[in-house]
Amino acid sequence: MNKRALSVLSLVTALALPVAHLTAAPTAVAPRLQPFVQKHELAGAVALVVGKDKVLAVEAVGFADIAGQKAMRTDSMFWIASQSKPMTATAVMMLVDEGKIALDDAVGKYLPEFRGQMVVAEKDGEHQLLRKPSHPITVREVLSHVSGLPFQSDVEKPTLDGLPLEAAVHSYAMTPLQSEPGTKYQYSNAGINTAARIIEVVTKMKYEEFMQLRLFTPLGMKNTTFWPTKNQAKRIAKSYRPDKAETHLEEFPISQLIYPLTDRTRRFPMPAGGLFSTAQDTARFCQMLLNGGQLDGKRYLSDAAFKELTRRQTPTSLKDSYGLGFSVGSDSFGHGGAHATNMEIRPAKGVALVWMVQHGGFPGDGGKAQGVFRDWALEQFGK
Repeated sequence: MNKRALSVLSLVTALALPVAHLTAAPTAVAPRLQPFVQKHELAGAVALVVGKDKVLAVEAVGFADIAGQKAMRTDSMFWIASQSKPMTATAVMMLVDEGKIALDDAVGKYLPEFRGQMVVAEKDGEHQLLRKPSHPITVREVLSHVSGLPFQSDVEKPTLDGLPLEAAVHSYAMTPLQSEPGTKYQYSNAGINTAARIIEVVTKMKYEEFMQLRLFTPLGMKNTTFWPTKNQAKRIAKSYRPDKAETHLEEFPISQLIYPLTDRTRRFPMPAGGLFSTAQDTARFCQMLLNGGQLDGKRYLSDAAFKELTRRQTPTSLKDSYGLGFSVGSDSFGHGGAHATNMEIRPAKGVALVWMVQHGGFPGDGGKAQGVFRDWALEQFGK
Protein backbone atom coordinates (compact mmCIF):
# COMPACT_ATOMS: atom_id res chain seq x y z
CA MET A 1 0.00 0.00 0.00
CA ASN A 2 1.49 3.39 -0.99
CA LYS A 3 2.09 6.37 1.30
CA ARG A 4 -0.75 8.36 -0.26
CA ALA A 5 -3.21 5.53 0.50
CA LEU A 6 -2.05 5.35 4.11
CA SER A 7 -2.41 9.12 4.48
CA VAL A 8 -5.96 8.96 3.13
CA LEU A 9 -6.68 6.07 5.51
CA SER A 10 -5.40 7.97 8.55
CA LEU A 11 -7.38 11.08 7.63
CA VAL A 12 -10.64 9.25 7.00
CA THR A 13 -10.29 7.22 10.19
CA ALA A 14 -9.92 10.43 12.15
CA LEU A 15 -12.88 12.08 10.40
CA ALA A 16 -15.07 9.01 11.02
CA LEU A 17 -14.86 9.51 14.79
CA PRO A 18 -17.49 11.89 16.19
CA VAL A 19 -16.09 14.47 18.60
CA ALA A 20 -18.48 13.28 21.30
CA HIS A 21 -17.07 9.77 21.04
CA LEU A 22 -13.47 10.99 21.14
CA THR A 23 -14.11 12.77 24.42
CA ALA A 24 -16.20 9.95 25.91
CA ALA A 25 -13.84 7.02 25.32
CA PRO A 26 -10.32 6.97 26.75
CA THR A 27 -8.91 5.31 23.64
CA ALA A 28 -9.90 4.52 20.04
CA VAL A 29 -9.80 1.10 18.43
CA ALA A 30 -8.73 2.23 14.94
CA PRO A 31 -5.01 2.45 15.83
CA ARG A 32 -5.16 -1.17 17.00
CA LEU A 33 -6.77 -2.30 13.75
CA GLN A 34 -4.75 -0.21 11.33
CA PRO A 35 -1.64 -2.48 11.45
CA PHE A 36 -3.75 -5.28 9.95
CA VAL A 37 -4.62 -2.96 7.07
CA GLN A 38 -1.01 -1.87 6.61
CA LYS A 39 0.12 -5.50 6.41
CA HIS A 40 -2.56 -6.28 3.76
CA GLU A 41 -4.28 -8.70 6.14
CA LEU A 42 -7.52 -6.72 6.47
CA ALA A 43 -9.12 -4.60 3.75
CA GLY A 44 -11.24 -2.49 6.07
CA ALA A 45 -13.73 -2.67 8.91
CA VAL A 46 -16.44 -0.83 10.78
CA ALA A 47 -16.38 -1.56 14.52
CA LEU A 48 -19.35 -0.51 16.65
CA VAL A 49 -20.21 -0.88 20.33
CA VAL A 50 -23.74 -0.20 21.51
CA GLY A 51 -25.19 -0.05 25.01
CA LYS A 52 -28.80 -0.29 26.13
CA ASP A 53 -29.55 3.35 25.40
CA LYS A 54 -26.94 4.63 22.94
CA VAL A 55 -24.07 3.87 20.58
CA LEU A 56 -20.90 3.98 22.66
CA ALA A 57 -18.37 3.89 19.82
CA VAL A 58 -18.28 3.54 16.04
CA GLU A 59 -15.10 3.67 13.99
CA ALA A 60 -14.06 2.89 10.44
CA VAL A 61 -10.62 1.80 9.31
CA GLY A 62 -9.10 0.73 6.00
CA PHE A 63 -10.77 0.54 2.62
CA ALA A 64 -14.16 -0.35 1.19
CA ASP A 65 -12.43 -0.55 -2.21
CA ILE A 66 -8.67 -0.98 -2.21
CA ALA A 67 -8.06 -0.54 -5.94
CA GLY A 68 -10.31 2.50 -6.06
CA GLN A 69 -8.69 3.95 -2.92
CA LYS A 70 -12.18 4.32 -1.42
CA ALA A 71 -11.92 4.56 2.33
CA MET A 72 -14.22 2.56 4.59
CA ARG A 73 -16.89 4.76 6.18
CA THR A 74 -19.04 4.21 9.21
CA ASP A 75 -22.10 4.21 6.90
CA SER A 76 -20.66 1.67 4.46
CA MET A 77 -22.99 -1.21 3.61
CA PHE A 78 -22.25 -4.92 3.86
CA TRP A 79 -23.73 -8.24 2.83
CA ILE A 80 -24.49 -9.58 6.30
CA ALA A 81 -25.42 -13.02 4.93
CA SER A 82 -26.38 -15.43 7.74
CA GLN A 83 -26.92 -12.61 10.19
CA SER A 84 -30.28 -12.58 8.40
CA LYS A 85 -31.14 -15.80 10.27
CA PRO A 86 -31.69 -14.33 13.75
CA MET A 87 -33.66 -11.46 12.23
CA THR A 88 -35.97 -13.97 10.55
CA ALA A 89 -36.22 -16.00 13.75
CA THR A 90 -37.15 -12.86 15.68
CA ALA A 91 -40.00 -12.26 13.23
CA VAL A 92 -41.23 -15.82 13.81
CA MET A 93 -41.18 -15.29 17.58
CA MET A 94 -43.25 -12.14 17.20
CA LEU A 95 -45.93 -14.34 15.66
CA VAL A 96 -45.48 -16.93 18.41
CA ASP A 97 -46.29 -14.12 20.84
CA GLU A 98 -49.47 -13.43 18.86
CA GLY A 99 -50.54 -17.07 18.98
CA LYS A 100 -50.27 -17.50 15.21
CA ILE A 101 -47.36 -19.95 15.35
CA ALA A 102 -46.43 -22.58 17.96
CA LEU A 103 -42.81 -23.74 18.16
CA ASP A 104 -43.66 -27.41 18.70
CA ASP A 105 -46.20 -27.58 15.90
CA ALA A 106 -45.28 -29.72 12.92
CA VAL A 107 -44.16 -27.65 9.95
CA GLY A 108 -46.76 -29.59 7.98
CA LYS A 109 -49.53 -27.90 9.95
CA TYR A 110 -48.69 -24.67 8.11
CA LEU A 111 -47.10 -26.08 4.95
CA PRO A 112 -49.02 -29.20 3.82
CA GLU A 113 -46.32 -30.16 1.32
CA PHE A 114 -44.16 -31.32 4.25
CA ARG A 115 -46.67 -33.92 5.38
CA GLY A 116 -45.35 -37.41 4.77
CA GLN A 117 -41.73 -36.26 4.36
CA MET A 118 -39.32 -39.20 4.67
CA VAL A 119 -35.85 -39.55 6.19
CA VAL A 120 -32.80 -41.27 4.71
CA ALA A 121 -32.31 -44.61 6.51
CA GLU A 122 -29.42 -45.91 4.40
CA LYS A 123 -27.38 -44.51 1.55
CA ASP A 124 -25.23 -46.37 -0.96
CA GLY A 125 -23.79 -44.13 -3.65
CA GLU A 126 -26.73 -42.67 -5.58
CA HIS A 127 -29.23 -45.04 -3.95
CA GLN A 128 -31.15 -44.18 -0.80
CA LEU A 129 -33.41 -46.22 1.44
CA LEU A 130 -36.10 -44.04 2.95
CA ARG A 131 -38.34 -44.52 5.97
CA LYS A 132 -40.82 -42.55 8.01
CA PRO A 133 -39.16 -40.33 10.64
CA SER A 134 -39.93 -40.74 14.34
CA HIS A 135 -41.89 -37.48 14.17
CA PRO A 136 -42.53 -34.73 11.60
CA ILE A 137 -40.14 -31.78 11.73
CA THR A 138 -41.25 -28.92 13.97
CA VAL A 139 -40.94 -25.14 13.81
CA ARG A 140 -38.51 -25.26 16.73
CA GLU A 141 -36.31 -27.76 14.89
CA VAL A 142 -36.09 -25.81 11.64
CA LEU A 143 -35.05 -22.70 13.59
CA SER A 144 -32.34 -24.54 15.55
CA HIS A 145 -30.78 -26.58 12.71
CA VAL A 146 -31.78 -29.99 14.04
CA SER A 147 -34.64 -30.73 11.62
CA GLY A 148 -32.59 -32.93 9.30
CA LEU A 149 -33.16 -30.59 6.35
CA PRO A 150 -30.07 -30.09 4.15
CA PHE A 151 -28.19 -26.80 3.79
CA GLN A 152 -30.00 -26.17 0.49
CA SER A 153 -31.78 -28.12 -2.22
CA ASP A 154 -30.26 -29.00 -5.58
CA VAL A 155 -32.59 -26.66 -7.47
CA GLU A 156 -31.23 -23.61 -5.61
CA LYS A 157 -27.77 -23.91 -7.11
CA PRO A 158 -25.60 -22.08 -8.09
CA THR A 159 -27.00 -19.03 -6.28
CA LEU A 160 -29.24 -18.81 -3.23
CA ASP A 161 -31.50 -15.98 -4.41
CA GLY A 162 -32.76 -17.26 -7.75
CA LEU A 163 -36.07 -18.80 -6.62
CA PRO A 164 -39.19 -17.29 -5.07
CA LEU A 165 -39.43 -18.33 -1.42
CA GLU A 166 -42.47 -20.53 -1.98
CA ALA A 167 -40.71 -22.48 -4.74
CA ALA A 168 -37.50 -22.88 -2.75
CA VAL A 169 -39.35 -24.16 0.30
CA HIS A 170 -41.43 -26.55 -1.83
CA SER A 171 -38.16 -28.09 -3.04
CA TYR A 172 -37.14 -28.78 0.59
CA ALA A 173 -40.38 -30.65 1.17
CA MET A 174 -39.54 -32.85 -1.81
CA THR A 175 -36.09 -33.60 -0.38
CA PRO A 176 -35.68 -36.45 2.16
CA LEU A 177 -34.45 -35.50 5.60
CA GLN A 178 -30.77 -36.24 6.08
CA SER A 179 -31.16 -37.33 9.70
CA GLU A 180 -33.82 -38.03 12.32
CA PRO A 181 -35.41 -34.77 13.48
CA GLY A 182 -33.96 -33.48 16.74
CA THR A 183 -30.90 -35.76 16.79
CA LYS A 184 -28.22 -34.06 14.72
CA TYR A 185 -27.08 -30.47 14.18
CA GLN A 186 -26.87 -29.66 10.48
CA TYR A 187 -26.54 -25.98 9.60
CA SER A 188 -29.43 -25.38 7.25
CA ASN A 189 -30.46 -22.40 5.17
CA ALA A 190 -33.41 -24.54 4.17
CA GLY A 191 -34.68 -24.65 7.75
CA ILE A 192 -34.66 -20.88 8.24
CA ASN A 193 -36.22 -20.30 4.82
CA THR A 194 -38.96 -22.77 5.73
CA ALA A 195 -39.72 -20.83 8.91
CA ALA A 196 -39.92 -17.65 6.82
CA ARG A 197 -42.42 -19.27 4.49
CA ILE A 198 -44.59 -20.03 7.52
CA ILE A 199 -44.61 -16.29 8.23
CA GLU A 200 -46.08 -15.74 4.77
CA VAL A 201 -48.78 -18.37 5.23
CA VAL A 202 -50.02 -17.23 8.64
CA THR A 203 -49.89 -13.49 7.90
CA LYS A 204 -50.96 -13.67 4.24
CA MET A 205 -48.17 -11.19 3.62
CA LYS A 206 -44.90 -11.54 1.74
CA TYR A 207 -42.02 -12.34 4.06
CA GLU A 208 -40.01 -9.30 3.03
CA GLU A 209 -43.01 -7.04 3.56
CA PHE A 210 -43.55 -8.41 7.06
CA MET A 211 -39.87 -7.86 7.93
CA GLN A 212 -40.05 -4.28 6.69
CA LEU A 213 -43.36 -3.43 8.36
CA ARG A 214 -42.85 -5.15 11.71
CA LEU A 215 -39.09 -5.05 12.29
CA PHE A 216 -36.94 -2.87 10.04
CA THR A 217 -39.10 0.27 9.84
CA PRO A 218 -40.08 0.37 13.54
CA LEU A 219 -36.44 -0.14 14.57
CA GLY A 220 -35.26 2.59 12.21
CA MET A 221 -33.19 0.18 10.10
CA LYS A 222 -33.26 2.34 6.98
CA ASN A 223 -30.38 0.61 5.20
CA THR A 224 -31.32 -3.03 5.75
CA THR A 225 -32.64 -4.62 2.56
CA PHE A 226 -32.53 -7.59 0.21
CA TRP A 227 -32.34 -5.21 -2.74
CA PRO A 228 -29.91 -2.30 -2.35
CA THR A 229 -30.85 0.79 -4.33
CA LYS A 230 -28.32 2.15 -6.81
CA ASN A 231 -27.07 4.62 -4.23
CA GLN A 232 -26.86 1.96 -1.54
CA ALA A 233 -25.05 -0.41 -3.90
CA LYS A 234 -22.32 2.21 -4.28
CA ARG A 235 -21.81 2.05 -0.51
CA ILE A 236 -21.35 -1.73 -0.34
CA ALA A 237 -17.81 -2.63 0.67
CA LYS A 238 -16.09 -4.96 -1.78
CA SER A 239 -15.25 -8.48 -0.68
CA TYR A 240 -11.67 -9.72 -0.36
CA ARG A 241 -9.85 -12.99 0.18
CA PRO A 242 -6.18 -14.07 0.24
CA ASP A 243 -4.43 -14.18 -3.12
CA LYS A 244 -2.76 -17.38 -4.32
CA ALA A 245 0.41 -16.56 -2.43
CA GLU A 246 -1.72 -15.87 0.67
CA THR A 247 0.27 -12.72 1.37
CA HIS A 248 -2.05 -10.05 -0.06
CA LEU A 249 -5.74 -9.51 -0.73
CA GLU A 250 -7.69 -9.99 -3.94
CA GLU A 251 -11.20 -8.79 -4.69
CA PHE A 252 -13.96 -11.31 -5.46
CA PRO A 253 -17.73 -11.14 -6.05
CA ILE A 254 -20.48 -12.53 -3.84
CA SER A 255 -20.87 -15.83 -5.67
CA GLN A 256 -23.99 -16.83 -3.73
CA LEU A 257 -26.02 -13.94 -5.15
CA ILE A 258 -27.14 -12.78 -8.60
CA TYR A 259 -25.79 -9.51 -9.99
CA PRO A 260 -26.77 -6.73 -10.25
CA LEU A 261 -27.77 -6.72 -6.62
CA THR A 262 -30.37 -4.05 -7.39
CA ASP A 263 -32.33 -6.47 -9.64
CA ARG A 264 -35.82 -7.06 -8.24
CA THR A 265 -36.87 -9.21 -11.21
CA ARG A 266 -34.43 -12.12 -11.08
CA ARG A 267 -33.38 -11.83 -7.43
CA PHE A 268 -35.62 -13.00 -4.58
CA PRO A 269 -35.38 -12.45 -0.81
CA MET A 270 -33.42 -15.20 0.92
CA PRO A 271 -34.38 -15.24 4.63
CA ALA A 272 -31.40 -17.33 5.70
CA GLY A 273 -28.76 -15.07 4.23
CA GLY A 274 -29.81 -12.38 1.76
CA LEU A 275 -29.74 -9.13 3.72
CA PHE A 276 -27.50 -6.11 3.30
CA SER A 277 -27.09 -3.70 6.19
CA THR A 278 -24.90 -1.16 7.98
CA ALA A 279 -23.23 -1.29 11.38
CA GLN A 280 -25.71 1.27 12.74
CA ASP A 281 -28.76 -0.63 11.48
CA THR A 282 -27.51 -3.93 12.86
CA ALA A 283 -26.79 -2.18 16.14
CA ARG A 284 -30.46 -1.16 16.40
CA PHE A 285 -31.47 -4.80 16.17
CA CYS A 286 -28.83 -5.77 18.74
CA GLN A 287 -29.87 -2.96 21.05
CA MET A 288 -33.47 -4.20 21.04
CA LEU A 289 -32.20 -7.63 22.11
CA LEU A 290 -29.86 -6.12 24.69
CA ASN A 291 -32.99 -4.60 26.23
CA GLY A 292 -34.72 -7.97 26.36
CA GLY A 293 -36.94 -7.47 23.31
CA GLN A 294 -37.86 -3.80 23.57
CA LEU A 295 -36.46 -0.47 22.40
CA ASP A 296 -37.52 3.18 22.63
CA GLY A 297 -40.72 2.31 24.43
CA LYS A 298 -41.85 -0.32 21.90
CA ARG A 299 -41.90 -4.02 22.77
CA TYR A 300 -41.08 -6.43 19.96
CA LEU A 301 -40.86 -9.65 21.96
CA SER A 302 -42.36 -10.85 25.23
CA ASP A 303 -39.97 -11.95 27.97
CA ALA A 304 -40.89 -15.56 27.26
CA ALA A 305 -40.28 -15.22 23.51
CA PHE A 306 -36.96 -13.48 24.10
CA LYS A 307 -35.80 -16.26 26.41
CA GLU A 308 -36.78 -18.96 23.91
CA LEU A 309 -35.04 -17.12 21.10
CA THR A 310 -31.73 -16.74 22.93
CA ARG A 311 -31.40 -19.91 25.01
CA ARG A 312 -29.75 -23.10 23.82
CA GLN A 313 -32.23 -25.28 21.92
CA THR A 314 -29.89 -27.99 20.65
CA PRO A 315 -29.72 -31.17 22.79
CA THR A 316 -26.92 -31.23 25.36
CA SER A 317 -25.69 -34.42 23.70
CA LEU A 318 -24.57 -32.27 20.75
CA LYS A 319 -21.49 -30.04 20.87
CA ASP A 320 -23.21 -27.32 18.82
CA SER A 321 -24.94 -24.68 20.94
CA TYR A 322 -27.68 -23.00 18.96
CA GLY A 323 -30.85 -21.15 19.93
CA LEU A 324 -33.60 -20.09 17.54
CA GLY A 325 -31.67 -18.43 14.73
CA PHE A 326 -28.81 -17.54 17.10
CA SER A 327 -25.51 -19.08 18.08
CA VAL A 328 -25.54 -19.24 21.87
CA GLY A 329 -22.51 -19.05 24.19
CA SER A 330 -22.19 -19.19 27.95
CA ASP A 331 -22.44 -15.41 28.31
CA SER A 332 -23.44 -14.17 24.88
CA PHE A 333 -25.53 -14.83 21.80
CA GLY A 334 -25.23 -13.60 18.24
CA HIS A 335 -24.39 -14.65 14.72
CA GLY A 336 -21.84 -14.19 11.97
CA GLY A 337 -22.08 -13.96 8.21
CA ALA A 338 -20.36 -15.74 5.32
CA HIS A 339 -18.09 -12.76 4.63
CA ALA A 340 -17.00 -12.47 8.28
CA THR A 341 -19.49 -9.90 9.60
CA ASN A 342 -20.56 -10.55 13.17
CA MET A 343 -22.83 -9.37 15.95
CA GLU A 344 -22.41 -10.36 19.56
CA ILE A 345 -24.87 -9.49 22.33
CA ARG A 346 -23.52 -9.65 25.89
CA PRO A 347 -26.35 -8.93 28.37
CA ALA A 348 -24.21 -9.30 31.51
CA LYS A 349 -21.74 -6.74 30.15
CA GLY A 350 -24.52 -4.41 28.99
CA VAL A 351 -23.09 -4.11 25.47
CA ALA A 352 -23.43 -5.52 21.97
CA LEU A 353 -20.58 -5.58 19.46
CA VAL A 354 -21.02 -5.20 15.71
CA TRP A 355 -18.10 -6.11 13.43
CA MET A 356 -18.48 -5.31 9.74
CA VAL A 357 -15.97 -6.57 7.19
CA GLN A 358 -16.22 -8.31 3.80
CA HIS A 359 -13.74 -11.16 3.78
CA GLY A 360 -13.79 -14.68 2.42
CA GLY A 361 -10.70 -15.50 4.44
CA PHE A 362 -7.68 -13.56 5.67
CA PRO A 363 -3.98 -13.73 4.90
CA GLY A 364 -1.58 -13.69 7.84
CA ASP A 365 -3.17 -12.65 11.12
CA GLY A 366 -6.12 -10.78 9.61
CA GLY A 367 -8.58 -13.11 11.27
CA LYS A 368 -7.38 -11.90 14.66
CA ALA A 369 -8.57 -8.33 14.07
CA GLN A 370 -12.07 -9.10 15.34
CA GLY A 371 -10.64 -10.42 18.59
CA VAL A 372 -8.59 -7.24 18.98
CA PHE A 373 -11.80 -5.23 18.60
CA ARG A 374 -13.69 -7.47 21.05
CA ASP A 375 -10.98 -7.23 23.71
CA TRP A 376 -10.83 -3.44 23.33
CA ALA A 377 -14.61 -3.06 23.46
CA LEU A 378 -15.04 -5.13 26.61
CA GLU A 379 -12.10 -3.40 28.25
CA GLN A 380 -13.56 0.04 27.51
CA PHE A 381 -17.28 -0.54 27.90
CA GLY A 382 -17.96 -3.91 29.57
CA LYS A 383 -19.40 -3.61 33.04
